[in-house]
Amino acid sequence: MTFIGSLQQLGRAFMLPMIVLPAAAVFLSISQLPWELIGLPGMPEHLRNASDIIFAYLPYIFALGIALGLTSNALAAGMAALIGMIIYKGITGSADPNIEPTVLIGAIIGIFSGFSHERFKDLRLPEYIQFFGGPRFVPLFVSCISLIFAIGMVNVAPALQSLLVQLGDTVSTGGGFGVFLYGFIHRILVVFGLHHLVSHVFWFQIGGFETEAGNTVYGDLPRFFAGDPTAGSFMAGLYPTMMFALPAIAFAIIHEAREDLKPKIRKTFMYAALASFLTGVTEPVEFAFLFVAPYLYVVHALLSGFIMWITYELGILHGFSFSAGAIDFILNAHLATRGWLLIPIGIVVGIIYYLLFRWAIRRFRIPTPGREEGSQLDEWAGDIPYRAPLILQAIGGKQNIVQMESCITRLRLKVSNEKIIDINALRNLGAAGVIRLGGGHVQVVFGTYSELIREEMLKAIRRDQAQVLFHSPMQGRMIPLEEVPDPIFAGKLVGQGVAFIPEKGELVSPVKGKVMHIYPTMHAIGIKTAEGLEVLLHIGIDTSRLGGKSYFEAFVKEGDDVTPGKLLIRFNLQRVRKEAKSLATPMVITNSDIVQSWRYAPFKAVRKGQSSVMSVVLKESNGGGETQ
Repeated sequence: MTFIGSLQQLGRAFMLPMIVLPAAAVFLSISQLPWELIGLPGMPEHLRNASDIIFAYLPYIFALGIALGLTSNALAAGMAALIGMIIYKGITGSADPNIEPTVLIGAIIGIFSGFSHERFKDLRLPEYIQFFGGPRFVPLFVSCISLIFAIGMVNVAPALQSLLVQLGDTVSTGGGFGVFLYGFIHRILVVFGLHHLVSHVFWFQIGGFETEAGNTVYGDLPRFFAGDPTAGSFMAGLYPTMMFALPAIAFAIIHEAREDLKPKIRKTFMYAALASFLTGVTEPVEFAFLFVAPYLYVVHALLSGFIMWITYELGILHGFSFSAGAIDFILNAHLATRGWLLIPIGIVVGIIYYLLFRWAIRRFRIPTPGREEGSQLDEWAGDIPYRAPLILQAIGGKQNIVQMESCITRLRLKVSNEKIIDINALRNLGAAGVIRLGGGHVQVVFGTYSELIREEMLKAIRRDQAQVLFHSPMQGRMIPLEEVPDPIFAGKLVGQGVAFIPEKGELVSPVKGKVMHIYPTMHAIGIKTAEGLEVLLHIGIDTSRLGGKSYFEAFVKEGDDVTPGKLLIRFNLQRVRKEAKSLATPMVITNSDIVQSWRYAPFKAVRKGQSSVMSVVLKESNGGGETQ
């Protein structure tokens, strides 16, 4: 499993160099406009040259991008990859015949540079040559290896390039079934974030085409943009899935949501449907049903493969620079073969998907978002700065993070201890799913806000402020303090905080601290943290008149040290519900004047001991204090 964890990091690295390809597609598309009408007759040639040069330098772009992606943007690794490519080109370019670098070569040198940086970044040499130690050693090491590699490739490269062309011919003989198999595997690997690896083989390595300038390009994607009339079969079939099938699933989820939750679900999934239709970013929709109905995802993957098979048999060829969304569809339509057929196919596919998913959700009672109170997707835009510290706590805190990166739709983490990650808290904070790949590698799917979440988490890590994080003191539902049916608590006269409606009769500690006071009736308890916060937990409203073990039983005494999740009080839920005004249980900080800012998780269902329900930052003047 550690191997798979390393592969998902490599898959993310492959995405970085691909972000330049849309520029090439845009330049090529707008070169078709009648620039001479506005007095710029030379503009089409300039635009085509700009597009061509991006594809010409793709091996260098991939080498640099992969090296940076594998090392969290380490400049020494990027420099090593660039130097390695220059050396390779210098040696092989002088050979007879001339050998052009391919994207495969760029990927190899980029991967080697990235792993060399991780291996040698802390290298210590004797003091008199330590200048060349550490990260500065990496470009020197990669340069030497690239020299040896290039010399060896002078004899090997022609055979390798011929093999790539033959491999493309072999794949083509697989016909529609080969395209179907690719489509099925591609969708399955989306789950693990590894789909970029298999796509890289088909899009950038298999098959060759010689351009009018005499250069040979490899892979379905570069060949398509170079004008190869046979390229595009491994991309065309993705358009109906991303532009029509996934939006149809989003509409099915909206229409099967509960009426009271439909407005919120409609807004969330309309955005997800639009993202899939325009840009081909599908994970926000796919992860909405992946974890609750994995068998349905397998059906989806099979259908995706069949759609690709159908487009292949109909002779449809289309391509994209980033993903199979409407933007790429329009930009690259002038290069497509029978590309217009993708629209009617997509409409039929959308109808089939919509009917299938509505039937499946209802027939098998699939708890997709909006069908239960614990719906996991939420509105994110204005909440990211407030939720990021809570997400950080749910992951286990900054001390648990070894490495943190993000791609388009997910946080890609390497952690010290996977067991302390609070998956339920992450889902409560908006994660569509959490994927464990072993070896400390974890992916948390947050949709297209993942990069912003990562940036806010890094800010939270860098901030040198006293912060106290709260766990849920009980299983139930968290509510705003203002909803407590008591003017004293609702008016925040006792203190500020949140409240809970319990589902079980157990109260546990939300923080690490010391028990200050237990009320004689045992309906309330006070805890003081090391930072000086005084936390009051009050079970129910108007429960001070209830007493005896038939109602409440304390499992700690004054002066005891407690940690999050430690049982404090067990109570008879049914008797308290019957005789108290309300079960609402406030958790308030009675000395709120020392708090600078507050953050709350979404007010919804929580589990006992769940992390990340509330976070407070103390004022700088407050130095904290030892518990008494």
